[in-house]
Amino acid sequence: MTTRIRICQADYSNPSHGRALVVVLDAYAQDPMGGSAGLSEFARTHLLASLAARPQAFSVLAFDGETDDVPVGLANCFEGFSTFACKPLVNLHDLAVIPAYRGQGVGARLLESVEAIARARGACKLTLEVLSGNGTALGVYARSGFAQYQLDPAAGQALFLQKWLDR
Repeated sequence: MTTRIRICQADYSNPSHGRALVVVLDAYAQDPMGGSAGLSEFARTHLLASLAARPQAFSVLAFDGETDDVPVGLANCFEGFSTFACKPLVNLHDLAVIPAYRGQGVGARLLESVEAIARARGACKLTLEVLSGNGTALGVYARSGFAQYQLDPAAGQALFLQKWLDR
């Protein structure tokens, strides 16, 4: 099935990269691990320009083959800042692989590229959130060196919380 997976940093001004980003992110959003709802029309229409307007954002794409015709994976990342380390950090906000390409190392290759970009930006660490029931993703992340966050075992592990402001 996989001929040759090509990984590249997305160019938000490249229309084929923009289409690929929306296609893969929408497929992820339709997956149970992405909420099963798909992207809204607003997100489909405005995502690329909104990402391009944020200099701290970057995306990495995976394609099957030498062209941009068959997008198979995506990582969306945002630079933040670690006050304790006084250095940038990179949060991996989305990691998605089209179902037919899962189990072929695409996610690991996307993570390698994200790490290289983060290191080039001088980041001290990568962060991400993952659903506790997503065993496949947890395995990929563990093999790539990710671990649950804690400062002191006596204080427990960090939790990811959210508060919606627009609902």
